Amino acid sequence: MSEGRRWTVGVELVVPEHEVEVFWRLYEQAFAPLRPLAAARQVLTREEFGHELVDHRVEKHVARDGSGRPIGMTTLTRDLSTVPWISPEFFAARFPEHAARDAIFYLGFSLVHPDYQGSAVFGDLLSSCLVEFTRAHGVCGYDVCGYNDDVLRMDTMIRRTMAARSSVTHEKLDRQTYYCVVSP
Repeated sequence: MSEGRRWTVGVELVVPEHEVEVFWRLYEQAFAPLRPLAAARQVLTREEFGHELVDHRVEKHVARDGSGRPIGMTTLTRDLSTVPWISPEFFAARFPEHAARDAIFYLGFSLVHPDYQGSAVFGDLLSSCLVEFTRAHGVCGYDVCGYNDDVLRMDTMIRRTMAARSSVTHEKLDRQTYYCVVSP
């Protein structure tokens, strides 16, 4: 129980078909505003999103309220090929011992129903993922666009949440900056 509300977090490999649209609406609420704010595409298409929800290689850490209604989700995978915008080879070269043990994870998207934003739901979703990769003595990558990092401070929130719940360490792996040349 947190802030007078109750919810549970569990791991699902496939989201039931009748809930895909519920999650799509939550996803759109959370991510649509990023479309004009980030140079790299931050929002999955409806087709990509639907595929991810039924891909058993991607764990869905799902928060549900007391009545079972979905109120949040964070995705986590060990199969880095499911994340098309990253390089599995980069992670394997950087963490060869972890790669040999299949202990490299990647956090995908996180979303929380507007009624629960500011509650502990996001932290509980991250904690559920944290259990998975710390159990494997793994490493877990994630990415944050400039807007979410600079304005919403998502990396700081993720780092603090994980540090408060485990003895993990944190490091910046890479950075990509977009430039343009404008002709008068």
